[in-house]
Amino acid sequence: MYLIFNSNKMFFMFILFFSTLISISSNSWFGCWIGLEINLLSFIPLISNSNNMLSTEASLKYFLTQSIASINFLFSILLKMIFLKNFEYNIIISIMINSSLLMKMGSTPFHFWFPNIMEGLSWFNNFILMSWQKITPMILLSYYFNKNFIIIVIILNSIIGAIGGLNQTSLRKLMTFSSINNLGWMLSSIMISENLWMFFLLIYSFIIGIMCFFFNILNLFYINQLFFFNMNYMIKFFFMVNFLSLGGLPPFIGFFPKWITINFLMMNNYFLLSFILIMMSLIMLFFYIRITYSSFLFNYMKLKWMKFSIKNNYMNMINYLSFFSILSLILSTFSFL
Repeated sequence: MYLIFNSNKMFFMFILFFSTLISISSNSWFGCWIGLEINLLSFIPLISNSNNMLSTEASLKYFLTQSIASINFLFSILLKMIFLKNFEYNIIISIMINSSLLMKMGSTPFHFWFPNIMEGLSWFNNFILMSWQKITPMILLSYYFNKNFIIIVIILNSIIGAIGGLNQTSLRKLMTFSSINNLGWMLSSIMISENLWMFFLLIYSFIIGIMCFFFNILNLFYINQLFFFNMNYMIKFFFMVNFLSLGGLPPFIGFFPKWITINFLMMNNYFLLSFILIMMSLIMLFFYIRITYSSFLFNYMKLKWMKFSIKNNYMNMINYLSFFSILSLILSTFSFL
């Protein structure tokens, strides 16, 4: 809420959105690089907070990692201009450009900065980092990608995203590894079509938007806080629905883009890739269910003096947004017919 009434933050938000448009509408690699730099310099004032040492540390780490990725990107596009005629260098240069863009979006094997930075941010900044900040690198990646390299990265993303989240107690780190896993799905969808990727990103952003809004209202940051989750069962129900939707459980809306992606992967004979993505989604669902289990079934831990109260308009907003996840039960029924 602080962001809405702060004109400085709103100014940087505007530049953040504008920089993405500069990158994706540019007709040269150099223009794309300028857009990425503006994006980096507008996001740092949003995440830095002088009252919070963790946020300041996160903004410094973010600046360093993104600067390294930008330098690599600029170096790669300069090499591309020099060796334009020599086709044998093209594979190396494409892998270099891909690597720098993957580092920008926090994909494996360049994901080491991602969980540490997420841990120091507010839920609103986490939401921007998990959704909007993926758009520019992903679209630039679709212009010039090395197919074999991207397939290896997709497999690594899905495996590390699933296994990395198993031993986490922090909800922010859990959402980070969930984002890394979903990045694998997004990369496989952008290999197929840009429209499918846009649809996937829209649904994914919608679901994590609800989750981050939910965690922000209740001020939740760790799994053990859910043991004292003294709320009415309607909120707990919608909380569970959104988590299962994020995991891609069939009746809910989060399954819909994953289902389309699996269909296209199977049509293009990517059977092993589809199998790995589906198996890793099961592990993701395991720790999502562990979170909802904590909030639902630990009734004996309820404390009389620890009662959450949510303003009515917030409560209605969560209900209406979550209703879309359940509405997809009807959509999925029609799509099967």
